[in-house]
Amino acid sequence: MEISNDSGVKKPKRLTSVVWNHFERVRKADICYAVCVHCNKKLSGSSNSGTTHLRNHLIRCLKRSNFDVSQLLAAKRRKKDTAVSVANLGYDEGQSKEEYIKPTIIKFEPEHKKDEIVNFGGRKFDQEKSRFDLAHMIILHGYPLNMVEHVGFKVFVKNLQPLFEFMPNSGIEVSCTEIYTREKQKVYNMINKLQGRINLSIEMWSSVESCSYLCIAAHYIDEGWALQKKILNFVTLDPSHTEDLLPEVIIKCLNEWDIDCKLFALTLDDFSIDDDITLRIKQHISEKRPNISTRQLLDIRSAAHLLSSMVQDVMDALHEVIEKIRDSIRYIRSSQVVQGKFNEIAQQAGINSQKALFLDFPSQWKSTYLMLETAVEYKTVFALFQEQDSSYSSVLNDEEWEWATSVTAYLKLIVEITSVFSGNRFPTANIYFPEICDIHIQLINWCRSSDNFLSSLALKMKGRFDKYWSKCSTVLAVATILDPRFKIKLVEYYYSQIYGSTALDRIKEVSGVIKELFNAYSICSTMVDQGSTLPGITLPSSSYDARDRLKGFDKFLHETSQSQSMASDLDKYLEEPIFPRNSDFNILNWWRVHMPRYPILSMMARDILGTPMSTMAPELAFAIGGRVLDPARVALNPDTRQALICTHDWLQNELGDLNQSSSHFALPLHIDSN
Repeated sequence: MEISNDSGVKKPKRLTSVVWNHFERVRKADICYAVCVHCNKKLSGSSNSGTTHLRNHLIRCLKRSNFDVSQLLAAKRRKKDTAVSVANLGYDEGQSKEEYIKPTIIKFEPEHKKDEIVNFGGRKFDQEKSRFDLAHMIILHGYPLNMVEHVGFKVFVKNLQPLFEFMPNSGIEVSCTEIYTREKQKVYNMINKLQGRINLSIEMWSSVESCSYLCIAAHYIDEGWALQKKILNFVTLDPSHTEDLLPEVIIKCLNEWDIDCKLFALTLDDFSIDDDITLRIKQHISEKRPNISTRQLLDIRSAAHLLSSMVQDVMDALHEVIEKIRDSIRYIRSSQVVQGKFNEIAQQAGINSQKALFLDFPSQWKSTYLMLETAVEYKTVFALFQEQDSSYSSVLNDEEWEWATSVTAYLKLIVEITSVFSGNRFPTANIYFPEICDIHIQLINWCRSSDNFLSSLALKMKGRFDKYWSKCSTVLAVATILDPRFKIKLVEYYYSQIYGSTALDRIKEVSGVIKELFNAYSICSTMVDQGSTLPGITLPSSSYDARDRLKGFDKFLHETSQSQSMASDLDKYLEEPIFPRNSDFNILNWWRVHMPRYPILSMMARDILGTPMSTMAPELAFAIGGRVLDPARVALNPDTRQALICTHDWLQNELGDLNQSSSHFALPLHIDSN
């Protein structure tokens, strides 16, 4: 509380607070004043006024003088209840008298610079470190860059650390870019030191402004047999972008990260994308590195996106029925009287369902499934309710209820399978085969329906599925063979149901593929790759007696012996008993333990099991529409946008399980429901 500057008389009474080292207490008539010895400003000096306002002034005043106020709040007075209510905190600097701490004054030299480290009685304030801490926080939690210009943020930081020098929006952007550059080098070094190979997933993003983006991520199993994912590039596509340019974008990523020689599989989110993309990438690798074989480069399409497209087929076909059910539920819930009458009829009809009717969220298709499932249980009640309420006009006929019942069964299976895929943040490739096979078998049965509506819907869904199956079924089968709980037996079980009399030929095809792939790994294992060999393989010595006519025999013997032992490596695995199934089985841990027993097969298993069979994030598994970039990110320039998104992903990976529970908040997203 500042007052006018008048002269007065000193009061001789001794003052105990440290604050009075910087004020003179004077009295004029019946009023006491506290006069700042640095700026001569007068404030209330009455004993009833306390010293909080004097400390506040001292912080502002000393900031412009040659004094360090580092420990002005050195020992906060503790209360019996240490909890502080957020509702009681505000921006009025003179309110909270109990929360300030007695000052410890430390001098510093006049030539002190803002970026210099300042000693605060044993603690240090470092402007440069604080600047990067702020940038880390913004990246990690997805905060907007312009938060540094928000008044509330400035008030909070200034009260917390008066010496912190604020920077403009452009300044924090530079800091974030510096962090990105540093973290990118770390990721580059780590990826290029991997013994295993790299799988890339390609996912299309969009924005409300109809812009398009390409998210390219690396998937691999590290040396500790943990499945990892790292976003490598987030590319802003030109508005004139066409599908033909996708290979160029992907090839640029391969060159930038120098991983073309390590590429094992490429997973695209849209299963309808032309095969030319993979062919052009193979051609690029062959031209750049002619000694690298691209025959085994796997071309995968996202299983989750397949299921999502099939759900969309269902929603489109049943659109009118779904709208009738929504209107019916709206009417039933329009008043307590109507709801009561409906419940009474349900009791009379013997419907004991514990589920209550509810409206879905159209952007989340699982909620639509649950709405249909509940409505089907009350279908007889809806028919009886119409007879007693002439105002109810959205009733479904028997045929429409039959469609709703059958389609609900379709959706139930897809919900269960999608839940399996999304239940693990980084699912290994072996979990997909049995789930996809179940869909295949059910589609065959659904297509046999005598109802034209249901059979035509099933045929449309199967048309999508068959395109996916023709491209991905073999690699799905190979992945499940590398699961010691199933091996070739699970392939035999499902193929006999899917292919019938031709199942044996299909099984032989899969066996041939896995043997061919294993042979390729066996051949590579005898060669030095970037100065190292695969575990368990030792190259023969090159020091021979020059007069030894059989000096090449030792090398020949080594190569042929190794080839035979490697071939038996796969055979031994397939011939041994199947590992018992249990709920807590960890396939990566199993292969880590058995790596010495299967040195080459384990390397192949590492690459195949690390192949992403889906590119959809778990939190979007039941969403209608694709992934949409937050508007705050859309407004940034492309380089800054990529830096923030990639670095956010890398920092989250470093935190691991400590931050998994809140990871979906870090990059603000919303779902396109159009």
